[in-house]
Amino acid sequence: MINKIKDFFNKKTEESFESSHSVVNIATAALLIEVMTIDGDMDKNEIASIKNNLSEILDISDSEIQELIELSQEEVEEATSLYQFTKEINSHFDLDQKLELMTALWQVALADDYLDKYEESIIRKISDLIHLRHSEYIQCKANAKN
Repeated sequence: MINKIKDFFNKKTEESFESSHSVVNIATAALLIEVMTIDGDMDKNEIASIKNNLSEILDISDSEIQELIELSQEEVEEATSLYQFTKEINSHFDLDQKLELMTALWQVALADDYLDKYEESIIRKISDLIHLRHSEYIQCKANAKN
């Protein structure tokens, strides 16, 4: 009985925490974190790039960014595919926002001055899932390098 009560209150606490961050914000942060973690190396420059990009894309405070990153890391660990995140991006982002996100993904991948094949592969998958043309994918990569 006590375990059921604890589970109930834990669930309510998690629901209120998640509702304070929109699903699209979590999806955005999760995709950035996916790119950072895919190569098994969480470089401090990549983390800084994620924070900077979340601040620009979502226009939220530093404390909200930190909460969002922590929540998104949990979501990434539990996720079975990219689709649950890209579905939210497709539902809420217009083309310009998708291009901004794609550029941010490239910036995270390039932040440690090494582009791992797994980083490039996951960015390509995300690009396909958010319905960007190859030329847009390449342009975002070029923009991120500048």
